[in-house]
Amino acid sequence: MCGIVAAVGSIDVELCRRMLTRIEHRGPDDTGEIRRGNVWLGHQRLSIMDVEGGHQPLTDAGATTYLVANGEIYNHRHIREDLGHALFETGSDSEAALHALIVDGPAGLARLRGMFALAFTTQDGDFLAARDPLGVKPLYWVRRDDVTLFASELRAFDVEDRPLVETFPPGHCWSPAGGLVRFADTVPAHVRPARRAEEPGVWERSLVKSVREAIVTAVENRMMSDVGVGVFLSGGLDSAIVAAVAAEYAAEHRQPLPTFAVGSPGSADLAAARRVAEYLDAKHHNIEHHEVVMSRQDAVDALPRAVRAIEHYDPSLVRSAVPNLLLAEYAVRHVHAVLTGEGADELFAGYAYYHREPFTDPDALQAELVRTVGELHHLNLQRCDRASMAFGLEAREPFLDRDVIELALSIPPEHKMIGPGIEEKKLLREAFEGWLPDEILHRGKEQFGDGSGAKEVLEEAVRSSPDVAAAEGVELRNREEAGFYAIWRQELDGIRPDRTLGLFATT
Repeated sequence: MCGIVAAVGSIDVELCRRMLTRIEHRGPDDTGEIRRGNVWLGHQRLSIMDVEGGHQPLTDAGATTYLVANGEIYNHRHIREDLGHALFETGSDSEAALHALIVDGPAGLARLRGMFALAFTTQDGDFLAARDPLGVKPLYWVRRDDVTLFASELRAFDVEDRPLVETFPPGHCWSPAGGLVRFADTVPAHVRPARRAEEPGVWERSLVKSVREAIVTAVENRMMSDVGVGVFLSGGLDSAIVAAVAAEYAAEHRQPLPTFAVGSPGSADLAAARRVAEYLDAKHHNIEHHEVVMSRQDAVDALPRAVRAIEHYDPSLVRSAVPNLLLAEYAVRHVHAVLTGEGADELFAGYAYYHREPFTDPDALQAELVRTVGELHHLNLQRCDRASMAFGLEAREPFLDRDVIELALSIPPEHKMIGPGIEEKKLLREAFEGWLPDEILHRGKEQFGDGSGAKEVLEEAVRSSPDVAAAEGVELRNREEAGFYAIWRQELDGIRPDRTLGLFATT
């Protein structure tokens, strides 16, 4: 996990260095830059794989190609085997992306399984920028007549460039010669339910097994690290499943598993997370559980920092970002990477609104699930990335593994609908029976900002904010959002929300 800056065209090196400095929090362990002709690449590194040898920009043995990358390539070992170990100079997973592009050109992006934003150049002046299909890793760009600029965060860009900043679209690559090209869909077109469910809530055991195995594999792949991995444990179903699988993997490899929970004194999330940690520790004897108790004043004090960190003002995101930020600030003292439960609600219909009109129709529900998965890159994934990377902590989301997404969205939507005796996410709960305490396995959905105790405190903190109508040119939905927007604008004035941000359907 890192931060990148790239420029192609008429290079202003001092501008590029200013941009890189503004995101140094993303990679506190190392920094690097290189200029070749009309291309400049810069990198801030958080060292997780090959701590000693993974300095970026990475280059090949002949120093003819260069790459900076943010993220993790989870299948880098398979790529090494396919391309030949002799090509590789380091143990860095990002080097797999370098050689995939050297060997196959832009088609090499199809080899990469993971989360990434990257920039690649050759000494002959060829240039390519790309972002993973789901947009787990952030990337923004500015297109001027004389230069194209790329960066991992909005704050990187100079004030005069901010009105031009746009989100670089997930699943796309760009080169000066070829322009913007889609190389992968967020949800591939072939992924759709194979058939309608004859009896909602009743399925074959093979489906339960497939769901469990896909999630277990995704968690195990994300335990990849040379410096240890922990789990953000909210006490909800999704993060508890991730913790249960990670605990078993860590036990098999004789490793401890740090878990981290946050909440107000006596909050439901803290109590539930503690129960999960105690259960898993009794089973595997390897859990190191940590709690961050958040007072009302802690939440109020963290609010401006959270809005600035996540570069967003959507109330649902901000309410979650405040406890998320405090947890990341604590967790980074113990680990460099954490697993989270993001994505499960979008794949298995966990949110309450999925079970109201018009989504009581199976086709409408399926369409909404596909839509919300596609919107994650500038909503929950943005909050998750920024709140953790504010302190140089990498977040990994097993539920958003490509195989898990394709399997989950191929399940008949009727199997994700509630009814008499059918709770939300019943299939997911059944897949992990025996892995968690029953009271956690059947705990109802509660938004992180609610269960942690942040929601009411933050609503009160901005109650005296300016009227919604006071925000010029931006449509704000209530006074709370207007209050968060005022903080956002102080940090990111000039950025156009319509080109860079998404908003939840409800607040």
